[in-house]
Amino acid sequence: MDLLLTLISGLAWTLVYAEAIRVGLRDRTYAMPVAALALNFAWESTYAVREFSVGVSAQGIVNVVWALADIVIVYTYLRYGRAELPGFVTRPLFAVWTALLFASAFAVQWLFLAHFGHHDASRYSAFLQNLLMSGLFIALYASRGGRHGQSLVMAVAKWLGTLAPTILFGVIEDAPFILGLGLLCTVFDLAYIALLARDPAAGGKTAAGAVPAAGEEPAAGEPVRSPSAPSR
Repeated sequence: MDLLLTLISGLAWTLVYAEAIRVGLRDRTYAMPVAALALNFAWESTYAVREFSVGVSAQGIVNVVWALADIVIVYTYLRYGRAELPGFVTRPLFAVWTALLFASAFAVQWLFLAHFGHHDASRYSAFLQNLLMSGLFIALYASRGGRHGQSLVMAVAKWLGTLAPTILFGVIEDAPFILGLGLLCTVFDLAYIALLARDPAAGGKTAAGAVPAAGEEPAAGEPVRSPSAPSR
């Protein structure tokens, strides 16, 4: 049972990352809330290094694969993310904000490690940032006014990828704290799935209202928004 739940979680989260890359490139946006993306990348990088420091392991290899996938999602955020921010966010300000966000994400992981140790820190931080991600996906849907840059496949895979370790750690290994966090994730994940399911069209904000990336020409027929004009 342990191996089965671990495989379900690993495959589901791999699907989340692959779908986030596909949808982000298709819709010319980023498909994962950036705060959650930063924490995910920091978690996977931190624990990949830690796993390989004691030898090669399956979990370490998976963490490396996930971290590499995160890098592609980070690319979509860097390329398209500024267009979804207010017009006063200049390129330098966007760069500073991004650097601060990712530095903070790594600091959070290291603080968890220092306080809880490897075993508990890896689980507590993973489930807490997972709960944050669940809430931020709903906020992303609301801010974009629809499912632009989002996917029902990704939402369902995220739910299953979280539910499996919730059962493994929370029920089988009897960890009430993790069980509680996992159940809260399920509540938010199912609410998000319901939002996407009732809105089958990829509507909401599209690239037509976005600032073209550097060196990029607007598509034929698209209005060009002034970089100084607010995007919301």
